[in-house]
Amino acid sequence: MQIQSAYASGLQGLQTAQSGLTQATIDVAKPSPSQSTAPTETAKAVDEPDKTSALLSANKSLRQGEASTEVLERESEAIGSIINIKV
Repeated sequence: MQIQSAYASGLQGLQTAQSGLTQATIDVAKPSPSQSTAPTETAKAVDEPDKTSALLSANKSLRQGEASTEVLERESEAIGSIINIKV
């Protein structure tokens, strides 16, 4: 079993967060079916959870990006302290 470096994990997390945030903003920006046709109760009931889940997904991606940034910062600090110890 191969263990990824902290840098690779942090970078992969940032890329995943970016693609998740991109997809969530696309989902939020999509016009609702009630805007293009006559509004009905069914269209509203189906549309609202999609926007809500897209916004929740955007928030989740934001938090994932923040966590990945923290991983990269900690990895940089660890490498810096190892270099200082050896010098």
